Amino acid sequence: MTYSIDLGGRVAFVTGASSGLGTQFARVLAKAGAAVVLASRRTERLKTLRAEIEAEGGDAHVVELDVTRTESIRAAVARAETEVGAIDILVNNSGVSTTQKLQDATEADFDAIFNTNVRGAFFVAQEVGRRMLARSKGEAPGTFTGGRIINIASVGGLRVMPKIGVYCMSKAAVIHMTRAMAAEWGRFGINVNAMCPGYIDTDINHHHWQTESGKKLVAMLPRQRVGKPEDLDVLLLMLASGQSHFINGAVIAADDGFAV
Repeated sequence: MTYSIDLGGRVAFVTGASSGLGTQFARVLAKAGAAVVLASRRTERLKTLRAEIEAEGGDAHVVELDVTRTESIRAAVARAETEVGAIDILVNNSGVSTTQKLQDATEADFDAIFNTNVRGAFFVAQEVGRRMLARSKGEAPGTFTGGRIINIASVGGLRVMPKIGVYCMSKAAVIHMTRAMAAEWGRFGINVNAMCPGYIDTDINHHHWQTESGKKLVAMLPRQRVGKPEDLDVLLLMLASGQSHFINGAVIAADDGFAV
């Protein structure tokens, strides 16, 4: 028996798509056949990514989104559904972090992290989830095929790490948010799961692995290596697909064993 994942006919909404893992997630979903809505504040980067996806035969669309503003969330989701169609897959990826000891974290540091990682993630999922629920109940037009919400948490939500304690706290909240949404929305065919990536080499942190502190960190990892964005491809596609209909409320680490 062979398996293949075809997301043709599906609409995927990816937040934080302008860089890092968000860019990779968008590319992968597009290659699997989904019409991908690229959402971020940095729309020029999104336009470049859209052109690259379209050059490879994919279908991509750009919307401006600031997850710290609920009016921006509502406008972005509404525009996406008007221009592309009902959202079937949400990859709730936007996230930020700062580095300092807990005693040195300021109110601004705390608010910046929680406003994006927790508050922003919640209200994006809520806005998309409400629309999925309405279609499930027959209260909104569109063919309901079962929603998929993938919250991008972190191994930091499973294991506290030094100097990013506030970030770890925020991702732990995302994990519990995932379980709460799965419990409430699962009966309506909406599956909500969390991915917890470990250390991944992206354009955002690539330089760090060559520094003294970066090398020390790598030496502490179970197999003394960091992952690549494509190491998350299979997990993302599985959770986005119809084949994941029996997976709901799962919190899945993709961290090379770091959280064990």
